[in-house]
Formats: sequence, C-alpha cells, structure tokens
Amino acid sequence: MVEPTAWPRIDAETRDDGTGIYVMEGQRTLIHAADAAAASRQIIDMAADTAAQINRGVTVHATHGGATVELAVYPDKTTRQISTGPATPSPVLREKPAPAAPAAPVPASPQPSTAPQYLAPSTAPSPVTAPTPRTYGAPPPAAPPTGAPQVVLSRREARTSFLQAERAERAATQGIRGLLARSGIRVSPSSRERTERTYETIVSQHWAGHPRTIAVVNGKGGAGKTPVAINLSSTFARYGGAGVLAWDNNQTRGTLGWRTEQGPHDKTLLDLLPEVERLLGPHAKASDLTAFVHHQTRDKFDVLRSKPIALAQDQRITPDDVDALHRVASKFYRLIVMDSGNDESDPMYRRMIHHTDQLVVATSTRADHAEAGALLLEELTRQGGRAEHLARQAVVIVSKSDPRASAKDIAAIVHGYEDLARVVVEIPFDPALVDGQIIVENLRPATRAAWLEATAAVATGLGDPRP
Repeated sequence: MVEPTAWPRIDAETRDDGTGIYVMEGQRTLIHAADAAAASRQIIDMAADTAAQINRGVTVHATHGGATVELAVYPDKTTRQISTGPATPSPVLREKPAPAAPAAPVPASPQPSTAPQYLAPSTAPSPVTAPTPRTYGAPPPAAPPTGAPQVVLSRREARTSFLQAERAERAATQGIRGLLARSGIRVSPSSRERTERTYETIVSQHWAGHPRTIAVVNGKGGAGKTPVAINLSSTFARYGGAGVLAWDNNQTRGTLGWRTEQGPHDKTLLDLLPEVERLLGPHAKASDLTAFVHHQTRDKFDVLRSKPIALAQDQRITPDDVDALHRVASKFYRLIVMDSGNDESDPMYRRMIHHTDQLVVATSTRADHAEAGALLLEELTRQGGRAEHLARQAVVIVSKSDPRASAKDIAAIVHGYEDLARVVVEIPFDPALVDGQIIVENLRPATRAAWLEATAAVATGLGDPRP
C-alpha cells in the first residue's frame, strides 16, 4: 500500500469568517463559506473529489488559527489524522492569514487532541482496515454537567419536521462530466465546478438594509480602475439581477462612459444634479432615472457618466453633490460601484470613501501602479477608525495588463499586498480588456472565471453592517 507521505499534497487554510484557500499543484482556489466548519467541509469534499479522480488518497495539510492538522483523505470522503501541531503554513498559501492566537503546545503523551474543532481528529483505524467516515461540521453539543437541570421537550417540540429542506446538487455541466450528464448518466460536478457554483451563489445574494457601495481606487492613472469597476458591475448584475449602478465619480475626465455602451441620450451626472430633489420626491419612479443613466443591454447594469470632454473647472462636484447623487442612487439601486479619479485629496474622492462599504484597490503589474495602491492603503490604515477598517478589509485586484509580465512579477505584487488587505485576486491578460467597450461575453473563459472569483471576494465583505 502506498503510504500517505507519498500521496499528492494539498495545502488548505480556513478562517473563522468562513473564508479560506485551497492549493494543489500551484493552483489556488478561494473558499467562501458561511463559517469555518462549512469551509472545512468544502475542502474535504474537494480533496475527496481529487482522490476519486486518481483512485487513491491525498494528504491535506489544513491550517486554522494557531494549529495545523495533516489528514489522509480517501475517495469516499473518509479521513484519518496523520499529525497535528502548531501552524506551519505552506508558502503557497498566498492570502494574508487572519490574526490568530498562539497555538497550544502539542502534548507529549496521548491526550485529547488540540486540533481546531473544524477538523476534529478521527478515531478511525489504520488504513489497513476501512477508515471510519466522519462529518466535519459543528461539534456535537456537550453533555450537561452532573447535577445540571435537565430540559425536557414535549413530543411536539422533539419531533423532526417532515418538511426538512434539502438542496439537491445539480448534475455536472462542465467538461467530460457535463458531457456524461447530458447523455443521461447522472455525474456529480468536479471540485472546480462546485467552487464556481459557490462563487455564483455568493455573488447572486442580495443584502438587507442599506444599499451597498463599492469604491474602486488607486491614486495612479492607468492602474485599471475603470475595467475593474465595469467587470465587478457586470458580474454582480449578471448573477444577482438588476439594481446595479456603475458611477463615474471622477472630477477629471473619467472614461467609464467611453468603455461602456451609451444609451439613447448623452446625459451625465451634471444633468442629473438639478433633478435630485424631484427624483427623491414621493412621486418619482425608477423609469424617471432612465433619462440620466446608460443601460448596458448585454451586461445588465446601468452607468452614470461623468463628462470627460469638459474641463474639471467646468464640472466641479462638491461633497454635497456627492451626497445628493448617492441618495438618488441608493433609492433606485441595491448596489453602487464607484469608479474614482486619481486625486486622493479631492473632496469628491474623500466623500466617496465616506459612503463606501467595501474598498477595492485596482492595480496592474507595473511597479508604480502597485506602489500607489499600497501607499493608499497604508495612509487609510494610519488614519484609524473606519478608514483603517476599510483598508484592512480591502480587496486588491491585480490585472495582468501587460502580456509580458512574468509570473514572478505578479507573485511579487501579490506578496507585497498580503499584509495590507483582506484578499488579493489575480486577473489574467485578456485582449478584450485593453481597449474599447468591455463586454463580459467577449472575455476568455479563464478571464470570466477570474472575475467571478474576484467579485465573490468583494461580495464576502458586503454582508456585515458598517463599523
């Protein structure tokens, strides 16, 4: 029998908020789940799927908080613990780890394991006999202490409802598995397709309470802010439905309008400002706003343009104007993606930050673009309070705008942002992003997949109320 030490290795990390990362043979997949237990189950499912494809087990080096556990995972999803100890993250785990408490020392003699609850050790026998299946969910409720009052449930309270909701997994749709499923053979999706479906679910959700605002920033021109704003807006709209606005919050010749479809008019935010009070009135309808925004017929979001042919002095926007426009946008849209200018001292820019729920730093693979984004995050962190919170929870999107950029160049930028932001996501080079209008269906499949992952990372930060 091949020992687990010779099996393919998978590195995984989970965090208390349900995010994590799964890495095999250099390919990284972001995990977005409801909590750490759900993230762990997803990792085990993905590892078991890989094991089934190669018809033997795999080893998973899973890290959470201050501890690491090494598991043997078999094709039938059974597991066996190999070792446990203090966290020793693999260098391929390239996301910034969340702050963790010091790990408890591993006892020298056999004792109850100090492994984190999300990967409790299995009591299965050695692999010579069939390992015992385990469920990696929340731990069972502890028995009440001796002498504690017992809670007695009535038969009605204790009865399990017949209406238990079960969500059947859809058959595979991609690759050879999808081909078999379409031929009538029910085949489960691959781990890659499952992950993609998870991203789709995250991006499709709507949030209760106030409409959410995303600000796309970088103090350097040409860093890719406008393509990021467009692709986030289109991905949110395509999966989550209508109610998404891309707003060119730019005092100096914003180009969002040049890279998106124009509606049957040429109106900009300058035309909208005099109509704010009417649009905020009780008799205003969503259709009234159609005269001022430009609907994207294929990607299903709306664009509020600036006026790039005008000089900044001819379209000066004040903080009060930003507040007024944001009130209108919040009345008619559930999600607002604000493209920004390059002047971080501009009152218009600063007021945008005031309304922001999720900060997104856009950068290309150029060193000056990356440095400008990093300096912005460091400055917000120094300000403390809500600005610091936005910086630490920021998502950084690194777009490979130059096809000659090497993997080493990209890795250096990703590594440089790890301690500054919550998540760093890479976007591959795609000619459809270089010039002209950006339309999702014109992008390569790998690029669309990367944007879905990036948008899921952004969406994960929109659920919590503002601090």
